[in-house]
Amino acid sequence: MEHKGVCGWCVLGDMLTVALDDGTGQIRSELRPFYDRILAMPRPRTGILWLKKPHVQPLLHQIATGQVPLTHDGITSLTPAYSVTYIRRLLVAVGTLPDYDHHLDRFERWLPGWLAAIDDPEHRRILTRYATWRVLRHLRHAAAQGDIGPYRNQNARRQLRVAAMFLTDLNADNRPLECCTQAFLDQWLATATWSDNSVVRHFLTWAIRTRIAPRLKIPPVKASPPAPISHQHRLEVLRRLLHDTTIPTIDRVIATLILLHAQSLQHILTLRLDDITDNDDELTINLTGTPVPVPAPFDNLLRTYLAERTHGMPPALNISSQWLFPGRLAGHPIQPTGIRLHLQHLGIPNTPGRSRALRELVLQAPPAVIAPLLGYNATSAEKIAAEAGNTWQHYAAGSHTPITGNNH
Repeated sequence: MEHKGVCGWCVLGDMLTVALDDGTGQIRSELRPFYDRILAMPRPRTGILWLKKPHVQPLLHQIATGQVPLTHDGITSLTPAYSVTYIRRLLVAVGTLPDYDHHLDRFERWLPGWLAAIDDPEHRRILTRYATWRVLRHLRHAAAQGDIGPYRNQNARRQLRVAAMFLTDLNADNRPLECCTQAFLDQWLATATWSDNSVVRHFLTWAIRTRIAPRLKIPPVKASPPAPISHQHRLEVLRRLLHDTTIPTIDRVIATLILLHAQSLQHILTLRLDDITDNDDELTINLTGTPVPVPAPFDNLLRTYLAERTHGMPPALNISSQWLFPGRLAGHPIQPTGIRLHLQHLGIPNTPGRSRALRELVLQAPPAVIAPLLGYNATSAEKIAAEAGNTWQHYAAGSHTPITGNNH
């Protein structure tokens, strides 16, 4: 199709019309909202490049002509999975398909293939039972209360992988699960990483309760919180975030919320636009129900991001999205895995930085004041304050305004 000299919107509209043709020369009626959403993206060239990918138009053509049913099951029968998910979330966003829990769906579609790859038939049988009656059951129960999010999906997969690793190690010792000894378990837990040690307990508890494993004693796991960075390191990173314009603004803002307000990455990515209030003289952010000030000069960094966000919305997918950090999948914020890896690549400490931030904040104001503003348990915050060297035993009663990093 020749489009030389034609405006970008016209090119995009023509390409969409061809891709969504139901076979009669017309766009399939159910896909008209999809057409309108794509055509409403702020930069038509982005949509044109997407449609020029070799697999995109064939996918849309199969859906438009009814080669697959216009249902979740029908669309997910297509490949490649990433592009199918992209299209599927758009169809949900425009109301063509009903909403669904994206992360639960990903786990349910991942599980059969993972189980099929388990070579040992007995291990596969045990893991199938564990996945069905413990892991998947808990995920579905959580999904009934709300979107399970990416962390639960990832943790569920990790529970299964660690359980499979434990069974493999048992097998290397010529022992089936029902013959696992206390000595083997103690040795395995003693040499496992803290993370594996914590995760395998879910599997062992289930196996003992269902009498697949003997009645073994599972010792309590000792907490292993990440060592916080130094206060000096935290200040150096905050200065870098403030002045280094080679770092994308979105990364600078997310990292600042970690290092300034001690927020977890998971919580940061659930923030919405209406959590930000800008009264010109003061910019506040609502982290847990009560607005807290964003101190200067970091308030201007957040304002810069909000301005960029307005002009750089992800194409088509999250137009009019209320997520503070909208992602590529329609209706979803940015996924934490990619951001975490990006921060790591930039040398920006995540959890250790958050740990240091919380310690500094509870030195500036009583934990009972700070904790509810930042979403922390007051008892845990008081323990951290004591470890940091301030118990606030002589704190005067009454109303106080917490300091939120105005010394930076």
